[in-house]
Amino acid sequence: MKKFLVIGNPINHSLSPKLHNYWIQQNKIDAIYEKRELKENNLENLILKVKEKKIHGINVTVPFKKSVISFMDKLSVEAEKTQSVNTIYLDNNKKVIGHNTDIDGFEMSIKKLNINLLNKKVLILGAGGVVPSIISALIKMEVSKVIVANRTKGKAENLKNLFKKLVVINWGELPEVDVIINATSIGLKKEDKISLDFSSIGRNKLFYDVIYNPKETNFLKAGKKLGNIAVNGKLMFVYQAFIAFNIWHGLKPNINDNVLNLLDE
Repeated sequence: MKKFLVIGNPINHSLSPKLHNYWIQQNKIDAIYEKRELKENNLENLILKVKEKKIHGINVTVPFKKSVISFMDKLSVEAEKTQSVNTIYLDNNKKVIGHNTDIDGFEMSIKKLNINLLNKKVLILGAGGVVPSIISALIKMEVSKVIVANRTKGKAENLKNLFKKLVVINWGELPEVDVIINATSIGLKKEDKISLDFSSIGRNKLFYDVIYNPKETNFLKAGKKLGNIAVNGKLMFVYQAFIAFNIWHGLKPNINDNVLNLLDE
């Protein structure tokens, strides 16, 4: 039986095992997908198990998307561009590859929602984890401006090494934008609130939260209350998983109402 994992810290909120094991059963694959909470010093030993074929694939979530890079034999173009890895596999040359399915996952989720971001101004809250992937996808979708605000401003400034045209503002500033994306971990706990006043943003804007569990964060509730469109990260999560599943198993799993409803149970 092949073994797959999602690693992170914290990891309890992850629905990756639920989704991947559903697809594994649907496609009658002899495999199991589990979640594992790790510390930084466990990473090297775990990646070695991929090389030894004791583990056949790994998904990576916060806070390890950058720190796993030093243990990869090779990075895909997407992972290189964002300096962020969320999917690991062994290629035919027995090289451990670090790949990034978050870029396409985000873009596919926006397209599925029939939202056109061409020439739109976007504000991202947060600078870690999935943020480089979202910026990369937004550039691909030809937005007019990407603005980042992070509680530690220096971390946001570091992203300029990867994306020269990025605009960095102070946490708490709310410029005029068409889209606000919460890419912080504020919202993973139901009581979490982003202490920002969004009332100046206006109506009919897009509030997008990369968090999908819980399915409606206080950030989304605030956006909806002000008359905006509120979307959680469920579709992004499903599409990034879809790409990883295809890499590992050579199959394109179904994305239907059963899959989407499964994640709400």
